[in-house]
Amino acid sequence: MSGHAHDHDHDRRDHAGHGHGHPRASKSFGPSFAIGVMLNFAFVVVEVIYGLLAHSMALLADAGHNLGDVFGLLMAWVAAIVAMRPPSRRYTYGLRRGTIVAALGNAVLLLVSVGAIAIEGVRRLFDPGPVAGTTVLVVAAVGIVLNGLTALLFASARRHDVNLRAAFLHMLYDALVSAGVVVAAGVIILTGWTRLDALVSLVIAGVILVGSWSLLRDSLDLSLDAVPQGVEADAVRRFLQQQPGVKAIHDLHIWPMSTTEIALTCHCLMPAGHPGDEVLAALAHELHERFGIGHATIQVEVDDRVDCALEPDHVV
Repeated sequence: MSGHAHDHDHDRRDHAGHGHGHPRASKSFGPSFAIGVMLNFAFVVVEVIYGLLAHSMALLADAGHNLGDVFGLLMAWVAAIVAMRPPSRRYTYGLRRGTIVAALGNAVLLLVSVGAIAIEGVRRLFDPGPVAGTTVLVVAAVGIVLNGLTALLFASARRHDVNLRAAFLHMLYDALVSAGVVVAAGVIILTGWTRLDALVSLVIAGVILVGSWSLLRDSLDLSLDAVPQGVEADAVRRFLQQQPGVKAIHDLHIWPMSTTEIALTCHCLMPAGHPGDEVLAALAHELHERFGIGHATIQVEVDDRVDCALEPDHVV
C-alpha cells in the first residue's frame, strides 16, 4: 500500500514556491525579465558602437559580457515561463526542471565569457592601441546604473531560486565590471597608460570566474538531484522516524523538482496498519512547513516479515 502525502493546500495557495514563502519566478518576475532584457540589449548596442569608436578592449569586453547576460536573462525567463506549464503524459512533472537547466546554462555562459574576455585581454596587453578614455568612462558609468538597477529587480529572490540568482549575479557582475572600466578610463585620462584597459579586462575575467563558480556548483548539484541546500536529509529522516506508528524508514529520496520546489519519496514501515488520509495530509503539511518539501509521496509497509526490494538505502 502507498499513501500520497501531497500538500494540496500549498498548491492552491497564492504564495509561490516551496517552503517559507519563497517567491516563484514565473509568477512574479516576468516584468523584471522584460525590463532587464530591453535595458541590457540597448546598452550592448551602445557599448559596441562606442567601444569601437574609442578603441577600448575593456568596453568591448563589457559589451560581450552584457550580450551574454541578455541571452542569460532570456534563458532564465523562458525557463520560468515553461515551468508554469501543467504536467503531461510525457512530462509527468511538467517542465519545472527547465529552471535548473537554465541556471546551469547561465553558469556555463559566464565561464565562456570569461575565456573570451581573457583571450582578447591578453592579446591587447601585448598589442595596446589608443583608447578614448572620456568616452569609455561615460559609457561605463551608464552601465553601472543600468546593471545595478537590473540586479535590484532580482535581488529579493536570489537566496531561494538558483535561476533568479543566476540572473542577479549576471547583472551584479556587470555593474562591478562597469565600475572597473570607469576606474581604468579615469587612470588612462590622467596618465595615458593604455595597457591598463587590457589589464582591467583580465581582472574582470577573474572576478566573473570566482563569482560564478558557486553558481556552477549549485546548478550542477540541482541537475544531479542533490538534496537542495537548506534541507538536511538526516533531519528529515529523524522527523519521519519519530512519527507515531513508524518503526523504520528506508528508500528516502529528496530532490529538486525545480529551482524552487522540492520533492520527497520514502517507504515507512508501520506494523500497526496504514494511517488514514488525514494523518498523511498532516504529515505532508509538516514536511512543507519544517523543510520546504511541497511534494511528498510516502509508501506505507505494514508487514516487517516481507523484504522490500528497495531496502537498504543504497539500493535505487
